[in-house]
Amino acid sequence: MTKGNVTFILHKPQLSENIGACARGIKNFGFNKLILINPKPLFPNDKIIATSVGAKDIIKKSKVYENLENIIGQIDILIATSARIRNKNIKHIELRDLKKINFKKKVGFLFGSEASGLSNNEITYTNYTLNILTDKNFKSLNLSHSLVIIAQYISNLLSKEKFQPKKTKKFKAASKKEILSMTNLCIKHLDQINFFKQKEKKPIMLENLRNIFYKMELSDKETRILSSVFASLGKKR
Repeated sequence: MTKGNVTFILHKPQLSENIGACARGIKNFGFNKLILINPKPLFPNDKIIATSVGAKDIIKKSKVYENLENIIGQIDILIATSARIRNKNIKHIELRDLKKINFKKKVGFLFGSEASGLSNNEITYTNYTLNILTDKNFKSLNLSHSLVIIAQYISNLLSKEKFQPKKTKKFKAASKKEILSMTNLCIKHLDQINFFKQKEKKPIMLENLRNIFYKMELSDKETRILSSVFASLGKKR
């Protein structure tokens, strides 16, 4: 099983040292894909390269994006790391549950910033939240440490696991890009009918709406049907 399907995503990282250490950890366990979302330090810089030690090639191949939505289409299964259990209808998993993940698909591991982690809004884009079990009195892990723990676990899992071919399903799962496009179309028409009358509640309503669509495991056909429905409702007005 190739490790090329696994991508590590740092969301708004704040410290050059952590970025470099993450690149080093990625290479330590045979992975090569690193994405940064709106990093605070200039990328790349000398401190990042120095901290990465022998992983300069990982830094050079890394890609930087302005926001999370820009990379949704590149990932089939997005897993957020979080020390907190969120009050959202999202599946919460532990390291041992990663053996149930289909690594034949493109899998992304999303890490929040050192100061604030991931917001509920960012969590709504993901399929799972992954909790690394720690001492209950001190749960906070350094960014690079979290990445290394996960990278080591997946590396060990992929080297031992023998995946058996699965029967072809009659439907093709919708990509995150297709779901994002459908969701944005729905939101557009809801805005046009002034559905979000209470402006202060709009952000949480959008979070819940995205959460509904992303957890439904829609097929590409179902996504196209819903998109047509939303487009038709807009025309009716």
